[in-house]
Amino acid sequence: MSKKARITIHPKFTIGEISPRLFSAFLEPIGTMVNGTMYNPKHPTADSQGFRTDFINALKETGLPAVRMPGGNFVSAWQWKDSIGPMEGRKAHLDPAWHQYIPNDVGHDEYLQWAEKVGTAPIYTVNLGTGTLQDAMDCIEYTNHEGGTYWSDLRRKYGHEKPYGVKTWCLGNEMDGHWQLGSWEKNPTGYGTLCHETSKAMKWIDETIETVVCGSSASFMDHYPEWEAKVMDQCYDTVDYLALHHYHIAKPGDILSLLGGSLYYEDFINTEAAMLDYIQAKHRSPRKVNISFDEYGAFPRPFSELNPGYGPYNMARVHYKFDPERKYIRHDPDNMPEREFPGGDMMKLLSMTSIQLALLRHADRVKIGCMTGGLNALATANHDHVWKAATHHAFRQLIDYARGTSLQTIVYSETFDMRGYAIDDTSQYTGKNNVNYIDSACAWDEKQGRLAVFVINRNETEEYPLDLDVRGFEGFKSCTNYEMFSKDFEAKSSFGNDWQAPEASCVKNEGGIASINVKPLSWNVIIFEK
Repeated sequence: MSKKARITIHPKFTIGEISPRLFSAFLEPIGTMVNGTMYNPKHPTADSQGFRTDFINALKETGLPAVRMPGGNFVSAWQWKDSIGPMEGRKAHLDPAWHQYIPNDVGHDEYLQWAEKVGTAPIYTVNLGTGTLQDAMDCIEYTNHEGGTYWSDLRRKYGHEKPYGVKTWCLGNEMDGHWQLGSWEKNPTGYGTLCHETSKAMKWIDETIETVVCGSSASFMDHYPEWEAKVMDQCYDTVDYLALHHYHIAKPGDILSLLGGSLYYEDFINTEAAMLDYIQAKHRSPRKVNISFDEYGAFPRPFSELNPGYGPYNMARVHYKFDPERKYIRHDPDNMPEREFPGGDMMKLLSMTSIQLALLRHADRVKIGCMTGGLNALATANHDHVWKAATHHAFRQLIDYARGTSLQTIVYSETFDMRGYAIDDTSQYTGKNNVNYIDSACAWDEKQGRLAVFVINRNETEEYPLDLDVRGFEGFKSCTNYEMFSKDFEAKSSFGNDWQAPEASCVKNEGGIASINVKPLSWNVIIFEK
């Protein structure tokens, strides 16, 4: 057993209020996520709209607060008006972003009605790639206006009498990216002006909404963070959130770099928050624009060979490719191939929660967090069945317990160094020194009299005795640790073999010091209650 670790928490050391939407998910019609998992008219549990009710019911019980939809890169060429009304009148299109056919059997109304069935709030993305200001105005009128106009009455004609009441609207997707159709990569001022006018017009139609503007798609972009500063300079006074996206990658087997990747998320957030504060000061504005981290993930994959002669952050070389042999894919929801993701359940859980704890530590500015693959994390599915993977339990704990106020966790533990590495020509990480093996975040729900401390042990081999110093709080009568750990790090769940729910154990709390042991590569949720 290694040297004792310690976490100190005090109710005075507040970070900010935790938004319920911090632990949400992202949905885009790539592969089988829509065609097969969400929608399959031939599935035994399919309802009258072709939605799998086994998947709906599994998500419904989780209390998932919000889902960003329907994209993603897909949305930058999607023509929502061709996806409404009777099926026989809908137009099929090509989706150049993912080289697939879009028959529009899951259209604008179906996405929003599916969200209603799940009991989650849609965060809707409008097309500002090939789309126009007028398209966005027509979309919100169709979606949110009571009636008495062409578009709102058309919604009623098509079977949804009441407005959907969508409150959060994303103004395009990754509009700085070379890969995006209708990209504004070379004209951030133009995109910022369009967002200003679009947000203004949409809010004049429904003044209850909030809008999200795109920032840099990654901290590796050549133009980061200058691009979004120019965008925000045009639209700061009319938008509410800046969208950030990041996918952290480490080499297979490099667990420390995978789990230490949350530090790069924090660097990203800190830089963008500082930029937003600068623009706020420049505009002499009383408004505080916050952050929506509405796409994120972490996973291992082999690194690509670096190409000599190109710059260290040459994004353009990767995305300006034209393959004459590439064919468009026609997805059949009833022909859902098995997908095998690398790593066992615990690796997925720890890589997911390490990012979510970083978002929680920045709850003062990050108010929306939509995990890519979050639906699958909560309700893992194949062609026939839905089951609970390890990620289900950890995600549920964050939804249930990360409420109230985010507090600082002062961590003392053994440390490690992460060497810098290059994934490919586009993604290169500088190293990090003195990284704590113990990763932690905290939520203080004063109304419920509950303190939740979330702890990851990043160490692959060492168990740590851990003291939690909560002497600044009074009246705690019970303390419970919910531990998730597997002797077999490669173990995977499957249908009929759900991952076991976290084991609960009582923890001694003597004089405001609670002591537990945290196993290697484990997830722990310590709950103090009055």
